[in-house]
Amino acid sequence: MTSILRFPAFAALLLAVMAAAPAPADKPTTELVISRLSGAIENLKTLRCTVKAQERLDGKYQQARSTMKIMASPLKIYVRNQKGVEVLWVTGQNNGDAWVNPNAFPYVTLNLDPKGSVMRRNQHHSVLNAGFGTIADLLHGSPLRQDRTYERSFRYTGDSTVAGRACHVLRSDYPQFRYVTYKTTKAESISRIADRFGCGEYRIVERNGLAVDETVPAGKTLQVPNSYGRRTIVCVDQKTFLPTVVQVNDDKGLFEKFEFSEVIANQPIPAAEFTKEYKDYKF
Repeated sequence: MTSILRFPAFAALLLAVMAAAPAPADKPTTELVISRLSGAIENLKTLRCTVKAQERLDGKYQQARSTMKIMASPLKIYVRNQKGVEVLWVTGQNNGDAWVNPNAFPYVTLNLDPKGSVMRRNQHHSVLNAGFGTIADLLHGSPLRQDRTYERSFRYTGDSTVAGRACHVLRSDYPQFRYVTYKTTKAESISRIADRFGCGEYRIVERNGLAVDETVPAGKTLQVPNSYGRRTIVCVDQKTFLPTVVQVNDDKGLFEKFEFSEVIANQPIPAAEFTKEYKDYKF
């Protein structure tokens, strides 16, 4: 008789506990993930990280692994790749040029324009876009861009685990990606045309046989991508809301992929680490 009396009491207690337990967290919306990702990038004051890059260059893939340090304001950037090449760029210094240690003959420090064709050779992006700046541009586009269908195509598609870290996944499927004809009506830089179409500079240069620092004269007809990619995937760390992976495919397949690891955000970086005399550098 005692056990029969206790069962209803236990059941009632169990039901009460279940009712009090928190419900599983709702899945985030696309708008929330993009908003928190954008906010995390915009609020970066300093960043240390390692980046593994894979880029398609003239039909072949090039891989690189780099460590970088960045201070956001005023902008200061230090990058060192696996070959020992070092780049240091500091706002307001060296006449706007970067200091470059090529770690090769003739073993002298070079002063190079970070937006020029020499520094942009064999890479999709300028060192001034190191970190997550390009990703923010993918999501929001530039003020010059009229067609926003690519930016609006991003959707939260679920969660994944990248290098042991839980991530939200944003994905853009944009099957209307294609090259379109564009005729300049006035002299324009490659970067301005890229901003107009949201496509990045590299494919304009590659498709039209141009130099990245070239000014395109008025009346010239170009073939230009109408967006950045056919399929774009961004994996967003659920704790930091910073990217862990960015992968872009276009009409030819994989265009570029960046994997971020050892990310340390908003921790002080000594000022000495943004000088060419720093003890660990070889400028």
